[in-house]
Amino acid sequence: MAHLPQLTIGVTLLACVLGVAGVRSYATGRAHRQALVERMAQSPEHHHGVPRRRFDALDRRLRTTRPGRRIERRLAATGLALTPGEYTVYTAAGLLAVHLVVGAVFAPFFGVLAALAGLWAANAFLTWQRQKRTEAFIGQLPELTRVLANATQAGLAMRTALAMAAEELDDPAGSELGRVADRLAVGHSLDDALGELADRLPSRELVVLVTTLVLSNRAGGQIVSSLRNLTETLEERKETRREVSTTLSQIKVTAVAVPLLGLGFLLMINGMTEGALDKMTGSVVGQAGVLLAFGMYAVGFFLIRRLSRIQV
Repeated sequence: MAHLPQLTIGVTLLACVLGVAGVRSYATGRAHRQALVERMAQSPEHHHGVPRRRFDALDRRLRTTRPGRRIERRLAATGLALTPGEYTVYTAAGLLAVHLVVGAVFAPFFGVLAALAGLWAANAFLTWQRQKRTEAFIGQLPELTRVLANATQAGLAMRTALAMAAEELDDPAGSELGRVADRLAVGHSLDDALGELADRLPSRELVVLVTTLVLSNRAGGQIVSSLRNLTETLEERKETRREVSTTLSQIKVTAVAVPLLGLGFLLMINGMTEGALDKMTGSVVGQAGVLLAFGMYAVGFFLIRRLSRIQV
């Protein structure tokens, strides 16, 4: 007990020293982070007249969350020049506008349904953009394999051939291969770089190409002949996919036209009897009927789309 005051003073001094060290470490890390953010904001891209992106503060917060990182990955796969913050703000503004417009034209209850449908449509838009970019990349695969075959036949390594193809091809193949070349330049393996490409743009044709390049890089072999055979196969599949898409175009239009006819009938009813939709959605039975009708339209839409989906 005689040494208790000295022990208390020592523990207190140690706690103060550790507290000061912790605060100093936190302040130093925060200053380094702020300096990095400012240096990135003043990157060469901004000196070439590229404007600074909007909603930077919201974008930085979103990137630290799981939904924000998910949106960032999806946007990267679509090729859109949007940040997660911009996409979130634009989506929220669009949902609010749709809610107000549809609620004013039909009824407030339909505005809520339109906002929910708009939330699904925003997610479907990213999926559609990704599919569109994938289709465009698939259309460039024959030219890509031809460039790789010519480069490897000339004696170039696969890494060099991919970098050359990234410079010669247009988007989206050029930008996607540019990412692969950047990954290879910083030390990633060819398997990992091409695997990330296949994950961003999933398709059977790209998986076949990636598998061919990876196996040839591991085991060697006649990669030139393999690429030339793959080029002919991809050309034939490209023509087949085009014929199938033309044949199914009428079915896809029908899937969209049927729900639009239902909305047209609602407008007609509301025009013939003013306030009919307000009265219809003013009760629980009416709201349930509207939900059931829209659910049946949605089921019909998805069934038609599902039946018209043919994997070539």
